[in-house]
Amino acid sequence: MTADEVYVDPSALARLYLHQAGSREMAVWRGKLQGPLAVTHHGRTEVINAICRSAFLGQLNPDGLSEALADFNSDFISGLYRQADILWRAALNRAAELSQQQTPKLGTRSLDVLQVACALELKLRHFLTFDTAQQKLAATLGLRLIHF
Repeated sequence: MTADEVYVDPSALARLYLHQAGSREMAVWRGKLQGPLAVTHHGRTEVINAICRSAFLGQLNPDGLSEALADFNSDFISGLYRQADILWRAALNRAAELSQQQTPKLGTRSLDVLQVACALELKLRHFLTFDTAQQKLAATLGLRLIHF
């Protein structure tokens, strides 16, 4: 498996910049994976928001916040990530369809459905998330889950 086959849910990606459950496993996994991971504009915003929210919750001091944001930006510049171009109308339409088909059975939240729809629209085959409802949705739709 290479990075160009994988979609990482932004909440999982944020674990590379925050000390949370799964952070160590994410760092080890990412260290072994070759190539840049695709990140949508929305996904990038979600990671930035997760980092900033950690500061609000008192989990990062101002220096830690600045460092985490700088590290994330630096990882884009250095090529660990690539900005994924996606047709948002198609992704949102697919998310709406998936919501109607799957959410009554799985209870998946709208942003989690959107991330799975993005993976499908980008034609990525593997999906990494720590969210169990999102894992069920991704697996139901034929995406191969990455587990640690």
